[in-house]
Amino acid sequence: MTPGLDDFASLVQRLAVALPKLERVAEVLKLPPLAGREWYDLLTRKLVPQLGHDPFLVVAVTGGTNIGKSVVFNHLAGERASASSPLASGTKHPVCLVPTGFSQRHDLAALFPSFHLQVSSSATEALTSSDEHWLFWRESPAVPPNLLLLDTPDVDSDAPVNWQRADAIRQSADVLVAVLTQQKYNDAAVKQFFRQAADEGKPAVVVFNQCELPDDEAYWPLWLETFCQETGVQPLYVYLAPNDRKAAEALTLEFQERRWPPNESADATSVAPVRLQDVFARLRFAEIKLQTLRGALELVADDRQGAVSLLREIEVRSGEFRAAAEVLTAHQLAEIDDWPAPPSAIVIDDVRRWWSSQRQGWSAQVHGVYNQIGQTLKVPFSMAKTWWQGPPPPVWDSFRELEWQAIVRAVGRVYTKLEWLADVGQPLLKVRLELLLTGVSRAEVLRQLEAEHRQFDFNELLQTTVEQELLSFREENPQLFGWFKRLDEATAAARPMLTIALGITGIGLPVGEAATHLASQSLMQGAMHVLGDVVAGTATATVGETAISATASSGAGYLQAKFHRLQETFTRQRVRWLAERLESRILGGLTGELQSAAAISRSAEYQAVAEILAGWRKSV
Repeated sequence: MTPGLDDFASLVQRLAVALPKLERVAEVLKLPPLAGREWYDLLTRKLVPQLGHDPFLVVAVTGGTNIGKSVVFNHLAGERASASSPLASGTKHPVCLVPTGFSQRHDLAALFPSFHLQVSSSATEALTSSDEHWLFWRESPAVPPNLLLLDTPDVDSDAPVNWQRADAIRQSADVLVAVLTQQKYNDAAVKQFFRQAADEGKPAVVVFNQCELPDDEAYWPLWLETFCQETGVQPLYVYLAPNDRKAAEALTLEFQERRWPPNESADATSVAPVRLQDVFARLRFAEIKLQTLRGALELVADDRQGAVSLLREIEVRSGEFRAAAEVLTAHQLAEIDDWPAPPSAIVIDDVRRWWSSQRQGWSAQVHGVYNQIGQTLKVPFSMAKTWWQGPPPPVWDSFRELEWQAIVRAVGRVYTKLEWLADVGQPLLKVRLELLLTGVSRAEVLRQLEAEHRQFDFNELLQTTVEQELLSFREENPQLFGWFKRLDEATAAARPMLTIALGITGIGLPVGEAATHLASQSLMQGAMHVLGDVVAGTATATVGETAISATASSGAGYLQAKFHRLQETFTRQRVRWLAERLESRILGGLTGELQSAAAISRSAEYQAVAEILAGWRKSV
């Protein structure tokens, strides 16, 4: 099925909406703007307005002197809109008839930029001599809503100003009605005018006027063949108008369509006469409109010069960004294989605190009391140790120093790789990296990182990590979690009994409490202390060989894996912390920008335009 006017109108509207969206998405590629590209200007300035919700045709009646142009014009208009006379008076200014209300919906001055527009008040105004380029116009209820009709100056006039006006009209018109006669079909000035029209690809409908029918039936094909060979015009349609002055004055001329090129088997007399106005406004409107826009439609869909070239540009540039991103990916900048792990003792303390928060009822009370007693008994020993060795350093200071050394090494490696990539890397990446390396101070980056690193709260990160990982442990293995919980409750029950036993043997309550606390330190204040014992290698001594062997696959071994996962998760978050800052402070978002640009040729906006153009090219 051949696409019609509505099909192309839909494609034009969809493309006009999709292209600006693609341009916004592709802004990072730094391509030339759409505005200023010939195909895009044709789309927005010609196709969108003329294939919108109110499509219309600008029909210009053209030809030489005294051939009845005004008669043809009046038949198109459906009224006596232009003065006609048997005398060669000649139209000197174009006359334009527009449908009622057209001037409120459209800018006439934009349609006819070469003329000074003047509202017409008389049919004889166009006959007045003047050096000023006037275009007289008025609204007419007789003109169909989709037509603008132009009566034009004679193209063979001896006044050069008329030639200029005829040229301007030719450029503004969608379609030319070439009025020819036996006397004017081979006139030099007429052929020159239409030769230029053919060179511009302007569609034309030929009306052979003042024909003596049926006598001229054998001759008009010869006249038209000569005209077409001399000008290059290939008429869309051909109509013959009889030489009938009375019918011309009464606007009752019968226009008879003829095939072109002639078909010998066709019977000319069987073709019914038509109203010329109906041809343009109704019968042939869509076909003629598409012909008037064919050049623009073909250019927009052209593989080399049209919108497809934009898609190619995006593919090429997007590929360049993709190659640059792959270079960065292939040479990981922040390769950190010597990042320190968080101290095991601090991790175990946080695990204990979390486990304590999970206790409920009498178990929580018993463990709480005994833990408090144990902490109280430890005070003298801690004080003695502090007096003898000095106050202990903050628990995170050593780790903070080790991590800072890893950060300094990582920054050094990043700059070394960036300098190497800038020297030998992908061209697009080379330019961007040179700008980064000349605009960023390594010392300033380290200063900013150090200031932020000193303020970082490791405790908060570790507590969050422990909570997340142990909650996942409870959800992933509820059976094992319940086993340790029961073990923890058993430990709570054993604590008072141990105190009584120690008291009976005469050791005494305080010493017994201390012994109980110290004995249970390896137990991680319950079952979760097995995690600490796994790390220390004392799980067997804590809970016995039977318990360990029974849970070796899913108990202690599982806990050991969870403990390492805790440390790995903590380390992974710290490495991510550094990577984000290297990205923002050194690369300035370059990696993300490259990846985003590389994905544009696979974006929904790109695919939308490609889909529209595929249907467009198939239709054209």
